Amino acid sequence: MNDVMDRDIGLWSEFAPAGRTSRPALFLDRDGVIIADTGYVGRAEDVQMLEGVAAAIARCNALKIPVVVVTNQSGIARGRYDWDGFRNVQAVVAAHLAAAGAHLDAVLACAYHADGLGPLRIGDHPWRKPKPGMILAAADGMNLDLSRSWIVGDRAHDLAAGAAAGLCGGTLIPADEREPEAASALANSRFTVAIAASSAAAIAAVADRARCAT
Repeated sequence: MNDVMDRDIGLWSEFAPAGRTSRPALFLDRDGVIIADTGYVGRAEDVQMLEGVAAAIARCNALKIPVVVVTNQSGIARGRYDWDGFRNVQAVVAAHLAAAGAHLDAVLACAYHADGLGPLRIGDHPWRKPKPGMILAAADGMNLDLSRSWIVGDRAHDLAAGAAAGLCGGTLIPADEREPEAASALANSRFTVAIAASSAAAIAAVADRARCAT
């Protein structure tokens, strides 16, 4: 999988080859789910992998469940770091995952934000969560079955993007005490909401319960 900055200066996308048949996937936010959200993580030295996440992703890899990162990166829009910084962080994440026998099948990022600088000052870009654009783009590029796919995030807007994309459900690892109520409000007959204490537990549950099984 090669990194590719989209023709659009505010977007990033990289995909593994599409499968011949449509497959369900596991979508993950990055900061707060795979790595610690220490605030605008844009340097390799700031990466802190969350405990157990690499091993949990490796289990999904073994089950042939595509693992797709969809991440808002407002730090780029705000001028805190640039796409080179993002690339460097991703390289560290990939190395940590590889050490555990794990990998990501796709990474999509949106830098647009209402408080961004210059052309990145867009608050309602279709790729920026809670909008579903990154998920829909991954589905189109990888032949994914969204109706059987799941998302894990630390904010309600992560799950909102999943619900808007037509996923079957999502798991919240609460970033603060306000998030569970907002996430729970998204639950309905088509979208299941779960709460987990850790990212590793949330990702493992997807494998254990075969939520995204082929």
